Amino acid sequence: MRSIWKGEVSFGLVNVPVKVYSATEDHDLHARQVDKKDGVRIRYKRVRDDNGEEVEFSDIAKAYESEEGEMVILTKDELATLPVEQTHEITVTEFVPADQVDPVAFDNAYFLEPASRSNRAYVLMREALESTDRLAICTFTLRTRTRLCALRVYKDILMLQTLLWPDEIRPAILEGLDKEAKVRPQEVKMAASLIETMAADFEPEKYEDDYQNQLKELIEAKAAGGEAFTVEDQEKASDDDGDDEVADLLAALRASVKDRGGEAEDESDDDEDSGSKKKPAAKSAKKTAAKKEPAKKAAAKKAPAKKAAAKKAPAKKAAAKKSTAKKKPAKKSA
Repeated sequence: MRSIWKGEVSFGLVNVPVKVYSATEDHDLHARQVDKKDGVRIRYKRVRDDNGEEVEFSDIAKAYESEEGEMVILTKDELATLPVEQTHEITVTEFVPADQVDPVAFDNAYFLEPASRSNRAYVLMREALESTDRLAICTFTLRTRTRLCALRVYKDILMLQTLLWPDEIRPAILEGLDKEAKVRPQEVKMAASLIETMAADFEPEKYEDDYQNQLKELIEAKAAGGEAFTVEDQEKASDDDGDDEVADLLAALRASVKDRGGEAEDESDDDEDSGSKKKPAAKSAKKTAAKKEPAKKAAAKKAPAKKAAAKKAPAKKAAAKKSTAKKKPAKKSA
């Protein structure tokens, strides 16, 4: 890799000489623009508006509008005279808890390599960041822009992660959330159960860029004079892309949990949390109970007769004992 910037990280009175490398690259297939009739390449030219003459890249300057509306032309050499362009320093302003920087602000990533004979200061800063679980908030100028960035540890390497400025993050004004739908407690529980069945450690290596893989397949197939994907494949893909809202959200969640091998909650558990939607069933139960009440009362009236019969039972037992007692002597005489 070739370094794109060289300077030093400065915090307090400590300076850490570093080289900066781009940490990411795209894997997309790059295409040329051509005329679809015969494949002749299309080129863009830098031309003047007034006469259409082509201008060399080295002769192109930048023009900015002043506060009075006057157009000011600045050359590359003039832009290079800015004081920030002369300062090759990544200035640490503060150390903040890592969870206070929202990932939405992360932009480009850069590796930092020790640029001095001894990497002691580099290792010291890396271990200090790891032990405190903090990010170093820094500013530095790269490619005509002063950038806000977070210095953090990535696989035993100091990484510089540029951050978007606050005014570069759009406010989340979304019409679809103006009237927020209400979800039932049991739906939240079932969704949480589904999440648990799908919980895993993140392994980015097991994911693939389907679009790029299919694009390569299409290129190779067409180069060989064939077709990679048929009309049937296209129709099947379009059928799978339906965006109809699930009619019964809870049933879909429960089926998803069972499909993942989890244990879905019983219907009885839903009844406890269902609230107003289950109340009609409770009312119907009360009605059926009310209809049965006369039968219960009739049975209650018959209950005294049973008690009276129970009271007569001892008398029968006593009579039985007397009869057996009288018969015993007769047996002996025989």
